[in-house]
Amino acid sequence: MRLVVVGAAGRMGRMLVEAVAEAEGCRLVGAIARPGSEAIGHDAGLIAGIGLLDVDITDDPLPVFAQADGVLDFTTPGATVAFATLAAQARIVHVVGTTGLQDPDFAKLEAAARHARIIQSGNMSLGVNLLAGLVRRAAAALGEDFDIEILEMHHRMKVDAPSGTALLLGDAAAEGRKVSLKDHSVRVRDGHTGARRAGDIGFASLRGGTVVGEHNVIFAGAGERLELAHRAEDRGIFARGAVKAALWGFDKKPGYYSMADVLGLDHP
Repeated sequence: MRLVVVGAAGRMGRMLVEAVAEAEGCRLVGAIARPGSEAIGHDAGLIAGIGLLDVDITDDPLPVFAQADGVLDFTTPGATVAFATLAAQARIVHVVGTTGLQDPDFAKLEAAARHARIIQSGNMSLGVNLLAGLVRRAAAALGEDFDIEILEMHHRMKVDAPSGTALLLGDAAAEGRKVSLKDHSVRVRDGHTGARRAGDIGFASLRGGTVVGEHNVIFAGAGERLELAHRAEDRGIFARGAVKAALWGFDKKPGYYSMADVLGLDHP
């Protein structure tokens, strides 16, 4: 499978390049960086620190997409939407691990999925997606007698909050309760807030140091508390998951997919 990495000069981009180079069944045929990047014209393998791959980084995605079967994308919402349009034109797989996406962005991805195979997730790791399934089941079983709070911590450089993974887990909890997360999400508490409303799904975000990613989902009932947690120790798990998703999507029909589809997990 011929794969392209966008954002190839960034931290996740370099890990994606390495993951593609190490995986069986695929090879790197293109690497894209933002216009003005100092990495343009340099070999993607050298930039990733894994040796020469004979794939130069460019800022022109169109000809690269035309010769590819799939693209791996952990960039920014605006860039991801633009890449989705190109993926739809080329009718290829577009694996989206970008966080910070909003409703208008999702709508554009869904439109692109009429022609591309869009595989999107707030987290590409196997463990997190299994955790989401457990959260969904627990929320359904425990009901509103148990308050749900989601606590996440990431490195000091992360620019969005709550994390995409926290929102993925919040969606799973809301699905378990058969409610809309948008109507029950509480992102900020400050000052005299009054008592906690039944049915709320709360979020708290911590930032500091070099933490890769930690997520706790707390179900707090009367006299007891259940906690489900995931700790990411290596960003490589996200890159390897993205490659797995691309390979899975190679022979699929156009559509909008998630890691639950890739892993064969039950949907709500």
